[in-house]
Amino acid sequence: MDVPTVRPVKAGWWNVLRPWTLHGAVVPVLIGGAVAMTVIEPEWIDAIVFALIMLGSCLFQCVANILNTYGDFVKGTDTVENETRSPELVTGVLKPKDVLMAGMVCLFIICIIGIVLMFHVGIGLMVYGLLGIFGVTMYTMGASYKYHGMGQISVFINFGILMPMGTYYVLTGDFFSMDVLLLSLPNAFMITGVLAGNELRDYYEDKKTDVGTLIGRMSYENGMRLYLFESLISFPILIILMVTGMAPLTCAIAFLTLYDAYILYANSKRTPKDGHSSFMLVPLCFKLNWHFGVLMVAGYLIWIFIP
Repeated sequence: MDVPTVRPVKAGWWNVLRPWTLHGAVVPVLIGGAVAMTVIEPEWIDAIVFALIMLGSCLFQCVANILNTYGDFVKGTDTVENETRSPELVTGVLKPKDVLMAGMVCLFIICIIGIVLMFHVGIGLMVYGLLGIFGVTMYTMGASYKYHGMGQISVFINFGILMPMGTYYVLTGDFFSMDVLLLSLPNAFMITGVLAGNELRDYYEDKKTDVGTLIGRMSYENGMRLYLFESLISFPILIILMVTGMAPLTCAIAFLTLYDAYILYANSKRTPKDGHSSFMLVPLCFKLNWHFGVLMVAGYLIWIFIP
């Protein structure tokens, strides 16, 4: 098997922040907010609260991206030899202390938002907040669970489940909702598929530096199977939810993204010998996750507002 090359990226703050990954924060909040609409009668204060939740969630995603860049550099994972993926620090375009400070500033703002929201809903929000902070800061720093194959599990739990559950809690005051949990599952798998694509794209470079991601502990072929499973299992899960009445039939508009899923699958077949296809593992899953998540939420809102 030929080792596919990874397309270089342009070094700078744009690549450190990775704003194109914000679907990971936006879609979960939309899910929690949509289900909350079945419980509350929205007032102007709820719009402000929802905006604060969305801002905090997006900052969580930015912190994850920033501290991942910093942590991989400090650990020696990112080097001049593999600068194609995170070139900012190894090439000296940015200083490590500046990147770390940017992450800390985002965390500080998150804490301020969290305190404000606790006054609104109660101290229980600390549970979601502290779990989220641990998740985004310890990925490549401290516990560095990325290097122990725990990255995908963390994404599934933190962004897939806890973020929509926390959104619902802040808006309704109910700490747990089975409806939110079940509706979150399709997105939780799909967003985890994005990280699987990332680990698969960096498979050979990670092998060289013994990073120890989940897919890095598998063969490339099994890693690809996991990537496809996580990216595509959302469709049958949504079917089950609709058939059992746990999700409205209007959520079926999410199946318009089957074309995106086909493109993703076709790309995966070209990946082993094509560098561009390897690079596209992540963007194609980004696109599928954006479209699927937004359409599923739109279908849910149609069910609420259109009898």
